Amino acid sequence: MAPPLILALELPSEKGRVLSIQSHTVQGYVGNKSAVFPLQLLGYDVDPINSVQFSNHTGYPSCKGQVLNGDKLWDLIEGLEANDLLFYTHLLTGYIGSISFLNTVLKVVDKLRSINPKLTYVCDPVLGDEEKLYVTQELVSVFREKVVPVATMLTPNQFEAEQLTGLRITSEQDGREACNILHAAGPSKVVITSINIDGNLLLIGSHQKEKV
Repeated sequence: MAPPLILALELPSEKGRVLSIQSHTVQGYVGNKSAVFPLQLLGYDVDPINSVQFSNHTGYPSCKGQVLNGDKLWDLIEGLEANDLLFYTHLLTGYIGSISFLNTVLKVVDKLRSINPKLTYVCDPVLGDEEKLYVTQELVSVFREKVVPVATMLTPNQFEAEQLTGLRITSEQDGREACNILHAAGPSKVVITSINIDGNLLLIGSHQKEKV
């Protein structure tokens, strides 16, 4: 007789266990396709949820694929919870294309923090670049009013930092001030991933002691 099947719940690695809710493309490296493997190389356990699955990124003339809606995202969360698999040390989010999906992500943040109050939420607020929005203005408002306050770490580019703060960034000092505005709104860590000042690209990282 074959031995009984025993299901074991794996504890997080020493680094931690990451739930990564991001986009996925068949061709090219964006979202989860560019994040999961490097995080695994760094020693993290990574569970990806693909917010979209596209043939290629949307910069091409055409794009085919599927979009996950908020209800289906919550189904996956409930499935994990039903099997006691919903303990995460980190949540990572990237491109989100609809307000309904973003509101469900906010529910996920609350759910994960109810299980692990020390959860680190790293948010890449993919809103646009080079003076062009990829999403609706209404989505920007939800990020500003609801997402930024609950994020532990925020990684906007220059244009996204301007959208979230209302501050025009034309100098390194402006970038530092944008970080301070974002800190005041919630995140203890902010990295503005690219700032173009007179043709020179800067990266500004800022850390503020977390509020007790």
